[in-house]
Amino acid sequence: MLGKSKKSAAGLTFISPGTRLCGDTHFEGEALVGGELQGNIHGQSKVTIEQGGVIDGILSCRELKVSGLFKGKLKCDKLIVAGGGTVDGEVSCNSMEIFEGGQFIGVRTRDSAPSVDESDAVNSSPLTPHLAAD
Repeated sequence: MLGKSKKSAAGLTFISPGTRLCGDTHFEGEALVGGELQGNIHGQSKVTIEQGGVIDGILSCRELKVSGLFKGKLKCDKLIVAGGGTVDGEVSCNSMEIFEGGQFIGVRTRDSAPSVDESDAVNSSPLTPHLAAD
């Protein structure tokens, strides 16, 4: 008797150079982008943008490696910008690596970082003199 497995056997999705896809896209397995992808993209694993490849839109994935161009909003655990790669936009990630020749243009935030109340930061600044009231 064969046992039932809920484990997904998602393979690699390849978007070849010369291919352009627009709209909402979902990848269960790894994705390799050599063409152009625009829209809302959700990857459950690693997404790689090859040299000459472009993603323009809102992307969420576990890991993004960029050798081409990413433009838009990104939420991931790990971002790797390889030599020749460009990331232009708003990035929320826990770790980021930028190799020689890679470019990051934009803003990076970390969701796990605690927010600081501006008034607390001013009042607790080591440069702010504290005057004792008599």
